[in-house]
Amino acid sequence: MNHYIYENNNSKSFYSMSWIAFGISFVGMLIGLVYMQVDLATKGFLAMSYLFSLTSCFTLAKVVRDKHEADKFINKVESAKTEKFLNESPVTGVV
Repeated sequence: MNHYIYENNNSKSFYSMSWIAFGISFVGMLIGLVYMQVDLATKGFLAMSYLFSLTSCFTLAKVVRDKHEADKFINKVESAKTEKFLNESPVTGVV
């Protein structure tokens, strides 16, 4: 039985690919903003919107992961309590 609360099932290549994809998309957006032919106020608005959506994605991913981990832990505790209760209760009516 594994005693870790959180088990990471992602491979190192998936982890690396995720960070590489993030880096490419971030640099691509920056290059697009620099070469876009609009005024500075529009570029600033787009940059702030992009950064806000980026940080919102990280926050959402963290919240979803934390909720999943908490649910797993709570289910594990409840299952242990149920198992303990079943093991300690007297068996009656067994033939």
